[in-house]
Amino acid sequence: MAFDGAARPARKVNFLNLGFDGCDLDTALDAVSARASLDLPFAYVATPNVDHVVGLAHEPARRALYARAWMLLNDSSVLAALARRVGLTLPVATGADLAARLFAEVIDPGEPITIIGGAHADVEMLKAAYGLKDVRWHNPPMNLKQKPAAVVRAASFAARQDSRFTFICVGAPQQEMVAYAIAEHGGARGVGLCVGAGLDFLTGKAARAPMWLRRCGLEWLHRLMREPARLWRRYLVDGPKVFSLFAAWRASMAA
Repeated sequence: MAFDGAARPARKVNFLNLGFDGCDLDTALDAVSARASLDLPFAYVATPNVDHVVGLAHEPARRALYARAWMLLNDSSVLAALARRVGLTLPVATGADLAARLFAEVIDPGEPITIIGGAHADVEMLKAAYGLKDVRWHNPPMNLKQKPAAVVRAASFAARQDSRFTFICVGAPQQEMVAYAIAEHGGARGVGLCVGAGLDFLTGKAARAPMWLRRCGLEWLHRLMREPARLWRRYLVDGPKVFSLFAAWRASMAA
């Protein structure tokens, strides 16, 4: 796959009115690693999944957060399957998998890493797991979406660091809001990754689904079974709305 001058894959996939970068995990890893090594303005990677797509339908203003992203990766096997229904190839490259590959293969344990979100204990576990020596951590308050001043503080903290990689782990759309604010902050460098609960998987705080479940597109079921009280509404009430959104989008494309 070709890359442009900013180390970004050139192929775009328009699906559900989002401009996805149609690249797999290996290609995304190469692009992010290359971009982070260049002295370029801050850019961020967003990883929409079904929950994000449904949320976007309810809050169209979020679209600007995804439009501003340097790279948009598909975080959902469900979206990939729906895309195939209309002849589109939309590989899955989850934020959790991308973060894991970066820590395992790209990040030097001695280089500065910035983390926005997570608990102190989680950060300490991550440092121990990967031998990290220089982690710059900022813990924003809860309900960040309703606290624009706190978003600005988080963005200002990240922009002051000289990290190649900034991991933003405060959930959607808060993490995209922070990433957008960093990108708008003059002088920020490096690559930001909106990875949600990705740190929980890296530290072992949360377990990934077995590979066979992931390959079958059933990671959501694994998560639901582990945390039914927290996730039942997301997966059983809100998530299925993606099918009506897909039908409406498909009809609009055919019109």
